[in-house]
Amino acid sequence: MVENSDKWNKAAKAFEQYIRLEKNLSKNTVDAYMRDLTSFAHFVLRQYDVAPTKVEQYMVERYMVYLFDNNQKGTSQARQLSGIKSFFNFLLMNDKIEATPTEFITAPKASRHLPDVLTIEEVETIINSIPCDTAKGRRDRAMLELLYSCGLRVSELTSLRLSDLFFGEGYIRVVGKGSKQRLVPIGNIARERIMLYLDERKAKDSKNKDILFLNNRGNSLTRVMVFTIIRDAVERAGIEKSVSPHTFRHSFATHLLEGGASIRQVQEMLGHESIVTTEIYTHLDTTRLRETVEKLSI
Repeated sequence: MVENSDKWNKAAKAFEQYIRLEKNLSKNTVDAYMRDLTSFAHFVLRQYDVAPTKVEQYMVERYMVYLFDNNQKGTSQARQLSGIKSFFNFLLMNDKIEATPTEFITAPKASRHLPDVLTIEEVETIINSIPCDTAKGRRDRAMLELLYSCGLRVSELTSLRLSDLFFGEGYIRVVGKGSKQRLVPIGNIARERIMLYLDERKAKDSKNKDILFLNNRGNSLTRVMVFTIIRDAVERAGIEKSVSPHTFRHSFATHLLEGGASIRQVQEMLGHESIVTTEIYTHLDTTRLRETVEKLSI
């Protein structure tokens, strides 16, 4: 087993370097891929004790059964299979194997659990529940307004820089998944709230001088901090829905579509690579949306 374990480690390191440097995947995505690959490798070594180049289709199928038996959700199974497929495609591309054992394995269909959607009034209530007479309150109001009105992911929000603000031109630059950049229009309310926050932000002595949103110590905010800020604001507002940073993004997309924006425009605003991904954010006439998606996907 030791010999084959070393072969897995060597192949995994090469794969990690490939997806991190050449594919330019985000750190979170790379970490998830490697965790899933490690889990799969341990299973194969325990059950079959073979090197990665000797894995056969039935071994992968048996691993998928193992995930199912251990109550892994369909989304988790699909994500793990996607990473495993990427690993064997990497081996195939580098002539380590002649055929991939995952070629004819399909992922289980993931149930589309849609998050709660906030009304525009509920969004305003949540943001306005934050006290505006403190520096923290002005920061939090600006942050949630930007999160909603620009449809940002929480990671995009926390990594936003002062140099990404182009208020004169009316947009911000967002660095999304895979370091892909997009320009998103910014409204007057978000711009005004950010300007109020920046009046005090400039006085902060920070090593992260270009990061927009800072904590009390002058460091960039974490994802957990943003979740906590939203949770507290939702409680103050008396909103009983389940609300996360993603809820604001989902509500933003839904409101755009209800306001007459095309699904292609929403796709660009959200930074989705595939328009099919954008479809799950919608709550409009599903027949019309399906026809639009199929037309635009041709």
